[in-house]
Amino acid sequence: MRIETEIKKRGSGTALKVAGTMAELPQFKPGTRVVVDVDGDGFVVRRADERLRTLRFPQTEVALLAAMTPESAHAELLANPSETAIGR
Repeated sequence: MRIETEIKKRGSGTALKVAGTMAELPQFKPGTRVVVDVDGDGFVVRRADERLRTLRFPQTEVALLAAMTPESAHAELLANPSETAIGR
């Protein structure tokens, strides 16, 4: 289905109103997460992958990093830049 519409001025930007069939067919409602693919000709809006939206990790990155020490991060396994010969 193709719908012709118009991009309008809204505040200091522009907006495309998603209403009627454009919202009803893909079942877009306020709060629906979407992915926008953009190229030189325009953009395509698709519903975000449901699996990605519901993925929850048991700990946050901040909590993991707060508890990290050089010993717990196994820093001894990382390359030591001072020992690396440049240009060899």
